[in-house]
Amino acid sequence: MRKKVIIYLIAAVVLLAAGMSLGKIITPVPVNTAGKDVIGVIEVNGVISGDTATNLLGGVTGASSQQIMKNIRIAAERDDIKAVVLRINSPGGTTAASQEISIELDRLRETGKPIITSMGDSCASGGYWIACSTNHLVANAGTLTGSIGVIMELTNLEGLYEKIGVDSIIFKSGEFKDMGSSARPVTAAEEKLFDEMIADNYQQFLVQVLNGRQGKISEEQLKEIADGRVLTGKQAVELGLADSLGNYYDAIKIAEEMAGLPAGANVELIGTQSVLDRLMLQAKAPSIIETRELLQMK
Repeated sequence: MRKKVIIYLIAAVVLLAAGMSLGKIITPVPVNTAGKDVIGVIEVNGVISGDTATNLLGGVTGASSQQIMKNIRIAAERDDIKAVVLRINSPGGTTAASQEISIELDRLRETGKPIITSMGDSCASGGYWIACSTNHLVANAGTLTGSIGVIMELTNLEGLYEKIGVDSIIFKSGEFKDMGSSARPVTAAEEKLFDEMIADNYQQFLVQVLNGRQGKISEEQLKEIADGRVLTGKQAVELGLADSLGNYYDAIKIAEEMAGLPAGANVELIGTQSVLDRLMLQAKAPSIIETRELLQMK
């Protein structure tokens, strides 16, 4: 009897979450028919990537650059949205996905609509990259941010393969086609190419930060701390990597002021995640330290 009760409870929770998720999928982004001005909120939750991974019910999980770009374009096209708060809670992600989001944020700013970053638990690496494409960065004192740098990690399993009797045979069209193979050590020529790739991505990261924080931190000052270190929000403000300390509601207030809106302006979440999406994200979302080996950009 007890087992049946537990099964029914689990089924009820799943159906409730499913209903919320399906409701989100079929419900369009609401339009302010009253003609009032709106502050749009766009969330960036989890590891940033170009993937569009979905749960069993079709909800997008993680910080998909495609979904976030779509939400940014909605904010740009809607006349009633006068400012945007970008709520970031992300340890980072891939370089290209972060760049894609930043390009759309830059285009949104060109419309004259201010964008304010509100940092949550973390806004590091790729998360900080996209934050630099906004007008004002608000951090909590304990937010983990920064982590400016690039990392690429390879694994050499040659010794393990020998022990278990695995022999890797590779046919390739060119010398570098199997760069990064786990079946052998990296050659000196390959190491040089990898170093050049890392240096190029790192320079792109520096340029992104310098452009976004122009007049607030010099190149020399940035290079002193752009070594992959993680900073608190308080340290970031002191160093010029963020503008002010505060929470989500402080970011909303700044958005009102920058857009010339009265206090208490309407706030609308754009492309919100369902309860099930959030549960799936929290179940698999690692910390900054745990994702160090997974991220291309640090």
